[in-house]
Amino acid sequence: MRISVLGAGSWGTTLAILLAEKFHAVTLWSFLEKDAETILRTRQNPDFLPGITIPESVGITSDLGAAMEQRDLIVVAIPSQFIRSALQRFRDMSFDNVILVNVAKGIENGTLMTMSEMLHDTLPGLTPDRIATLSGPSHAEEVSRRIPTTVVVASTSMATARAVQPVFMMPYFRVYASDDLRGVELGGALKNVIAIAAGIVDGADLGDNTKAALMTRGIAEIGRIGVALGARNHTFAGLSGIGDLMVTCMSRHSRNRHIGVEIGKGRKLPDILAEMVMVAEGVATTQSAYDLAVRVGVEVPIIDQVHRILFEGKDPLKACYDLMTRDPKGEVW
Repeated sequence: MRISVLGAGSWGTTLAILLAEKFHAVTLWSFLEKDAETILRTRQNPDFLPGITIPESVGITSDLGAAMEQRDLIVVAIPSQFIRSALQRFRDMSFDNVILVNVAKGIENGTLMTMSEMLHDTLPGLTPDRIATLSGPSHAEEVSRRIPTTVVVASTSMATARAVQPVFMMPYFRVYASDDLRGVELGGALKNVIAIAAGIVDGADLGDNTKAALMTRGIAEIGRIGVALGARNHTFAGLSGIGDLMVTCMSRHSRNRHIGVEIGKGRKLPDILAEMVMVAEGVATTQSAYDLAVRVGVEVPIIDQVHRILFEGKDPLKACYDLMTRDPKGEVW
């Protein structure tokens, strides 16, 4: 199968390696020509995936047009807020017999579109049933070292999900299939907001009880938004829901948790972002999640407080106090 992976960050690079191991004809596209040249010369991606060798069989390019042409499957591993600007010049391109697999986890600012909605809006020649999303607890740092990992691929068409499933399956990378695309996308995106809050808990040394409460009530908020938008509630008990939430809230590899840890220690968001090489999707997603909750009219107190901390400078300990002293409620409401 002829496959292009768009985006040479840690996850895009890891998936290019995995797909090459399955003997697919893989091309990895890098946004920056200098990065493409470095990868091509050294077969390493030191800024994003240090110490991992990229097979010689993986083609490297900074020419997006060449990467998009004559492919059976295109993996979009571009950070969510940059996908539209990267792909909009291909608006008139025909995508007959092409499947597009999104692996970005976000909600577009302003439009509040999920990634599949935004991709179809940007590439109208790509019908919704040819779009899939791959999501779940899958840090590139571990997958690239062949640590056993399970994910889910979702599409509005189960036939498409089933077609993508074996493309990625490896002894160390197990893929499940789902037709709840909305639920899988929202779970993968919204958990990043809760992961920032989990990092704040760790940075402020608030303890395990607090973090467990945060994760449990966080998945409740994710499910509340998801169900309001037509997702199935049980999806959020799966890999793209509680699975991804757990790993992102607890892992040392989590960029979103890292931001929260630094905020919990008293640092300011602009200073933290300025020193990061990789994109932490949760910051932009916090704004979208807050706006989305307002749009659908659901109550999301944790997301609301993370929004206030990030964008209004609220003190994290005051935010915790305000969460704990809200009016009593039933656990399910």
